[in-house]
Amino acid sequence: MPESQKPRSSQDFYSSSHHLSRHRARELTVQFLYAMETGPSRDVESRLAIFLSEDGFAAPDVADADTREYLSFLVRGIWAKRVEIENSLRVNVTGWRPERMVAVDRAILKLAFFEGFLDKIVPVAVAISEAVELAKEFGTDDSPRFVNGVLGKIARLFEKEEKNEE
Repeated sequence: MPESQKPRSSQDFYSSSHHLSRHRARELTVQFLYAMETGPSRDVESRLAIFLSEDGFAAPDVADADTREYLSFLVRGIWAKRVEIENSLRVNVTGWRPERMVAVDRAILKLAFFEGFLDKIVPVAVAISEAVELAKEFGTDDSPRFVNGVLGKIARLFEKEEKNEE
């Protein structure tokens, strides 16, 4: 993703107002990804425009420019890298094909994988922590443990690969 399309600075995440708007953007991203999987087929830009429109699902929550900007960035980034994300999940989730996972868990994993591992927008620990919180909010009773386990495994693999590269 071009630098000009990335959100301002990952350091902005740590200020409380940015934290709240980014958390809300993550919640909406999970809802958007879920809708993309379960709703009628349309291209991502059309669906995002509807989602963000004055009459769209996210309209009451995206008046804040930071939330709107980060939500759009996440959705476009995840969508652009969806094949890579899905392939990585397929390899790292033992015994579960991504298409058999609970759809909301899959959306949360895609978001965390993009933010923490691919684009490295936030530290891996932050991506995992946020994903577990989203799983508590939107998933099943088993979702937080499942999401934490999958992302923990991926984090250990990435850490191992980085050490091998040194």
